[in-house]
Amino acid sequence: MKNFLTVILICLALNLSAQNYIEHKVKAGETIESIAKNYLVTPFDIYALNPDAKQKFQPNSILIIPNSKVKNEPIAENSRELIGYKKHKVKRKETLYGLAKKYNVSEEEIKKANRQLYSENLKKGDKIRIPRFKSFISKQSYKNTIKKYKVQPKEGKWRVAYKFGITVEELQALNPNMKEVLQPGDELNVPNIEGDDEKSTEGKHNYYEVLPKEGFYRLKVKTGLTQEQLEALNPELKETGLKAGMVLRIPDSLSVSGSLSSVETTKLVSNLTNFETKKLALMLPYQLDKIDVDSVEEAKDMIKNKKLLSLVLDFHVGVRMALDSAKQLGISTDLKVLDTRYQASRTRELLEENDFSDYDAVIGPLDNKSFDRVATRLNRNRVPVIAALNKPKEVYGNVFQTIPEDKLLQKTMIDYVKRDSLKSKVLVIADHAHKTTAEMLKTEFSDAKVLYSEKDKKTGKDDYYIYPVRLDNMFPNGRTVVFLETDNDAFASSVISMLNGRMVDRIEIVLVTLNKSKAFEGKNIDNNYLSNLKFHYPSVNKDFDEDKSNGFVRAYKKEYGVSPSKYVARGFDITLDLLLRLASEEDLYEASSDAIETEYIENKFRYNKSMFGGYKNEAVYIVKYDDLRIVEAK
Repeated sequence: MKNFLTVILICLALNLSAQNYIEHKVKAGETIESIAKNYLVTPFDIYALNPDAKQKFQPNSILIIPNSKVKNEPIAENSRELIGYKKHKVKRKETLYGLAKKYNVSEEEIKKANRQLYSENLKKGDKIRIPRFKSFISKQSYKNTIKKYKVQPKEGKWRVAYKFGITVEELQALNPNMKEVLQPGDELNVPNIEGDDEKSTEGKHNYYEVLPKEGFYRLKVKTGLTQEQLEALNPELKETGLKAGMVLRIPDSLSVSGSLSSVETTKLVSNLTNFETKKLALMLPYQLDKIDVDSVEEAKDMIKNKKLLSLVLDFHVGVRMALDSAKQLGISTDLKVLDTRYQASRTRELLEENDFSDYDAVIGPLDNKSFDRVATRLNRNRVPVIAALNKPKEVYGNVFQTIPEDKLLQKTMIDYVKRDSLKSKVLVIADHAHKTTAEMLKTEFSDAKVLYSEKDKKTGKDDYYIYPVRLDNMFPNGRTVVFLETDNDAFASSVISMLNGRMVDRIEIVLVTLNKSKAFEGKNIDNNYLSNLKFHYPSVNKDFDEDKSNGFVRAYKKEYGVSPSKYVARGFDITLDLLLRLASEEDLYEASSDAIETEYIENKFRYNKSMFGGYKNEAVYIVKYDDLRIVEAK
């Protein structure tokens, strides 16, 4: 038996030698993923040759690393050689970031040449040395190297990462300037494996990046796929299990979303562990260049009459109050306030003038063009960018969209009605501009009846009314839920009035809508009618309860003499949530699992990572009119 084992080991050694494998001695702090990244192989390749590593992985153990897949051709590489130093006298407002950019060197290279800058800040009048380098191209040969790959039609970064067996993060590390949205023909650096070792991406599939701490249970909640189904699509899972950053193949038709009802509110205050000072930037259009600070009356008049400025200042007050609240919990904040002036050109200047690479998060800007520019630039350093009051056109990987999508609001309202234990009748009333919405509701509620507004017989245009007789026999005894879908205030007013008049004897009518437009706030809308009809609608936020004790509201009233606006509350809620999440984990990404739902004064947050982008808030309220107040519907 002993001789037999010896022969097996010798054959294995000869086979490994012939295959040109490498031995690696594990160092303290290394992981399978970091080792795989260093050798530009996949963790799956390492586990295949070292199955015991899944259970026994420790420093000084020896791993066999495959090398046969990688070509060993010399490639051209840009190199630099230090040839001397240039003296520089620091001027007013000069920064390390600006000097590094001016002389085409890194901040770290300047610090190495001026060791005092590791402990001291740069000051006007300092005489420092700027390193000078000579650039040249050398031919380098690596045991593991990279090759150029041209992006094919319909390929995104998830598909490319899957194809070459690496994570999206590793693909980004190989391509620091990679676009968020890849275009056919784009050239990328990828592991230099042979063509037949690339994973097939043929067929109709989507690709999903596994998040930190995400297990098979959470994936089943998101995708509806069992562990067995995921393993059938991704056979390597049977060997490796789930790993953060792994790219999985999933069905093309799949929509990844969580189940809102399965999450309880998380109290982050009890989970605070990271008390390092948080660096935040607030990029808002204060438009200070248009305010004459020497004229108090003119400044007051502008604040009163400029809606955007009033909104921004309210939000800013909420941010400052959140910082004070966080400070009482031991969380200190370094806040930088920047005026974008609502100009894309000014935003570009701010990006050039400031180094955001070590910031924990940036809130803003408000306009989508500027927001897109900031998100794209800061994505290189994975700095989170918070869309506080806008819904960006493109949700990049570092974007946190705080306003839920309209489709989610609609779905939440529909699900709420479907959960009605009284099995209510459903009636849909809509104008012709909302015919698609009415038809969708008909598919959701197959027994529902649908009424459309009348049209002018001559012109065919919508007249935005219905004859009262058409409502006859629509309301049997019991409860009827009426969906009213319109943006026309005259139509909304007449329908609401007629519905209120039908509330007699044992007939109960509950008014709902998928989208509470301004039509429901018109001057002819009677709030008494809305209360009688228990008007329900989905909302991003709820009104705070004046009757309950609330330290935030009391503090604001004491300072300003009035109740806080929804923008003050939103500034407070977003900023406090951001700081508490940052204090509960290493970074915002770690603290934004879809298992975490938080709630504050008027807003709640539950982020779900999009399949092909950043994080979107999926926490939605259903609110209703109750005794002339707007309260959360339970």
